[in-house]
Amino acid sequence: MKKLFVAAIVAFAGFNIMKKLFVAAIVAFAGFTAVQAQASVSKVEIVSVQDSVVKTPIKLEELPEAIKTVLQTDPYKAWTPTAAFSVKDGSKSYFQVDVKKEQETASLKFDAEGKPVE
Repeated sequence: MKKLFVAAIVAFAGFNIMKKLFVAAIVAFAGFTAVQAQASVSKVEIVSVQDSVVKTPIKLEELPEAIKTVLQTDPYKAWTPTAAFSVKDGSKSYFQVDVKKEQETASLKFDAEGKPVE
């Protein structure tokens, strides 16, 4: 009977050690997974595609000089540029500049030489 009791204690102690090792392995795996998830985050560029139109946001400073010059002349100088996009529509490409004047908003389209596009 004494041998059976000792065997039961050893088996229980072994089970407890295995349980702790199992929990430690799960915690280590979860920590490794969290580190890998953080390392895989990357910058995403937003591009809008409607039908065959590809509209890519650009900084206002990246607009061609010709467009910047046109925006400083009448009738455009009363408007404030708020956003700019490079647009490719099939074989056509142009720049779209969103502008605002008080509560009004508008979108202007220019080619690379600063000429309005319809």
